[in-house]
Amino acid sequence: MSRRKSRIIAFQGLYSWDVGGMDEKDVLELSWINQNPAEKEDDEVSEKSLKLDEEGAAFSRMLIAGTIENIEKIDEKIKSHLTNWDFERVNKVTVAILRMSVYSLMFTKDIEPSIVIDEAIDIAKNYGPDDSYKFVNAILDNIKKDMN
Repeated sequence: MSRRKSRIIAFQGLYSWDVGGMDEKDVLELSWINQNPAEKEDDEVSEKSLKLDEEGAAFSRMLIAGTIENIEKIDEKIKSHLTNWDFERVNKVTVAILRMSVYSLMFTKDIEPSIVIDEAIDIAKNYGPDDSYKFVNAILDNIKKDMN
């Protein structure tokens, strides 16, 4: 399974945790996968292709658990890079993508920042509101520069 699919699962789990109030334990079980897929019709990832192997499930769980565990630090990092934006008004899909990606930038040093940002942009193009990928790119790029 590709890491992209694992990231998609992780972002969907974080969205469900944040917006849907799903319990962290339930999110981490991943039993909700493919019950109500959020793919757009033209999305390259089909419902069947979101099935997880053990490695993919472990990566998704790591992203979800790490993000939730460090949510305050992650949200502060995002907020510090928002210019003329109120964090509470940022689209929740975009917030889930940003949170997962900022977690990776801050806490997973074995993944190249450029890969994290490219993956976040692609996920935002497929799942986020129009042009949200530009917003995601700008925020993550500035965070990456700030961390160097």
